[in-house]
Amino acid sequence: MRTIFKERLKELRIEKSLEQKELAAILHVSKSTVSAWEVGRNQPSYEVLGDIAAFFDVTVDYLLGFIN
Repeated sequence: MRTIFKERLKELRIEKSLEQKELAAILHVSKSTVSAWEVGRNQPSYEVLGDIAAFFDVTVDYLLGFIN
């Protein structure tokens, strides 16, 4: 699950032409937090996971790899 999330987050961020620091500002977290998510060192809280899904207009299931 971690592998899928980190890959999908990075892919979605790049598709929107956002830098990690820009996404961090949107989500009200630090750049290092976004970086940790993208390398699989950490995962967001459920609340932030919902915010990420809403921002990118995808489902949490998609982010976590439960659906393609």
